Amino acid sequence: MHLAYPAVLAALLFCVGLYGVLARRNAILVLMSVELMLNAVNLNLVAFDVWLRDALHSGQALTLFTIAIAAAEIGIGLAIVLAVYRNRGSSAVDELRDTAEGPDDDTGDTEAAAGVDDAAGEEPAPAQKAEATA
Repeated sequence: MHLAYPAVLAALLFCVGLYGVLARRNAILVLMSVELMLNAVNLNLVAFDVWLRDALHSGQALTLFTIAIAAAEIGIGLAIVLAVYRNRGSSAVDELRDTAEGPDDDTGDTEAAAGVDDAAGEEPAPAQKAEATA
């Protein structure tokens, strides 16, 4: 078997996956593109294992570990995407930049964030706390 055929196919798969990661804005399509890239790596591992005629078949063993890690990555990634979609209503990657700070958290007021009333220097009443959290 020639090594060039699976190597070229793996390179094409990896390039398609890289394009998908860089160009797509939907988080699920980005995860699918990452899977394409991992499958290209798996194809290279198996092809080089066959080409080198390794007695231990370490390329195939490493491929099994890569498949297991990819399955775990997809499970965790889909859980995060579903949680973000429930909270934000969209799974666009561009909108995920604001997850650390809320949409209106650029005031910089540390006393209001700490829950201290500005006028008297004491904590606000429970009704004010409910309004602040809502």
